[in-house]
Order: sequence, then C-alpha cells, then structure tokens
Amino acid sequence: MAAAGGVMRVAALRSAGVPRRTIENEVAAHLLMRPRNGWIALPDADPALVAAARAGVILTCLTQAERVGLWVVDDGAIHVAAHPHRHIGEVRSDTRVHWARPLVPRHPDALFDRVENVLAVVANCQPHERALAVWESALRQGQVTRETLRLLPLSTTARSLLEKCSLHSDSGLETFIPVRLRFLRLPIRRQVWLAGHFVDFLIGDRLVLQVDGGHHVGAQRRSDIAHDARLMLLGFHVIRLDYVQIMSRWAEVHDVIVLAVAQGLHRAA
Repeated sequence: MAAAGGVMRVAALRSAGVPRRTIENEVAAHLLMRPRNGWIALPDADPALVAAARAGVILTCLTQAERVGLWVVDDGAIHVAAHPHRHIGEVRSDTRVHWARPLVPRHPDALFDRVENVLAVVANCQPHERALAVWESALRQGQVTRETLRLLPLSTTARSLLEKCSLHSDSGLETFIPVRLRFLRLPIRRQVWLAGHFVDFLIGDRLVLQVDGGHHVGAQRRSDIAHDARLMLLGFHVIRLDYVQIMSRWAEVHDVIVLAVAQGLHRAA
C-alpha cells in the first residue's frame, strides 16, 4: 500500500491475494482506515489522496499539476475531476469540480489524473497565460511530448495552447513576457547568448529583459550584476524583473518597457 501511495481499493488488494479477513483485522486494529466503502488507507497516507478517495473524485488541474512539480500560479482552489453521471461525496467549500470527460480514460483505482488529462483541464479552467505556463512546464520537464498531445482529441483552446508552447522558457514567469508584449509587434527572442551568458529576452537589437527567480541571490546575484555591466558596456540596455513585478505590478513594468521602446533603446546604434 505504501508503494501505491498509501490509499487503495479493497478490490485491488484482494486481487493481489490479500484475504478480506486480514484487511478487516488491520482496520479493526487501526493499522488501516476506511475513508470510503471499498477503499482503505494507511494512517500516514497523503491527505489529498485520502480526501479524493472519500469523496470519490480524482485530483486534477492545478492541484495535480503542482503535485507533480509543474509551474503553477495557485488560485486558492482544490481542483478535482468527477464522472459526469456519478454522485460524489462531500467536498470542501474551496473545491472546484471538473465534470468534463477525460482525454485518456481513467482507471477505477486512480485517485489522480495523468498529465495529459491535467493539461486538458487546465486549458479550459485557467486564464490563457497561466495555462500556457503550465503546458510549457510539462513539455520542458519531459512529462509529456508535443507529438503525443497532438494525437489526442484536444479542445480548440487546448490545441491553440499547444501550438503556442515554447521550450525556451526557464520558468513560468518567462512564459508571461511574450504574451504580454505581443502588442509591441517587435521581435522578442528568448535565451539569446550575449557577452558570455544567455539572456532571457532580447527585444529588437538592444533591449534585454532578465527575469529573476528566487535563486538570484548571493553569488548568482553578483554574477548577474557583472553580466549586466558587460552588456551595458557593449551598448545593450538591461531591465530586470522579479516575481512580484510580473505577477502583481505589471502596469509599472509595462510603462517602463513601452517608454524604453519609445526612446528607441531596442534599436542598434
């Protein structure tokens, strides 16, 4: 049971050769608990899986995306999937239930969705740029391939996301930049090698945008400052952005970038 995540259907254990009496004895001795009829769980099992078994739902969308390490922006909800014609148990008030049929059939023993199903739900649940960040994260990490997704019956929204996905973003934050700056109608290149290092974005010929994640501290920060100096000596203009600026103060960032473009800082001398 531990190898299976700590939560299993009784039928799965029985088919593996465990007698019903053994299961009942373990439950009576409080070595196993019964979250729902037909399911059992270890006392230290993942609470999210126990809750899913209890309610008869599947973890999906942002909830499962975060569980498997994809880049997400938490929207404060627990996302689960349920069969369109099946009754589910009680769920928390902050739970969002997705009733759509999955792209890939779900096994009755499953408590969490495959990544293909996760991405399909994300596509129709989240705003475009946040959904795109999750999709690019899945492709970048190799959890799914573009070729596999193309063969699935994707929705129009999901297929549009797939075609827009880039593998050049180092993080979800970098996904947002080209989407938000598309209106400039300028070349925006990602991961360009300049002065001995890659830069995150090069707008036009000379305007560099660098996106700083949580690791840009200490020695990394000193290296970034030195690289910025080399770029400026070569005639480039550097704008650095962090998480808060991109996610909460974009209007200020927008003003700085459009003024830089208006001043021609993106053009070669």
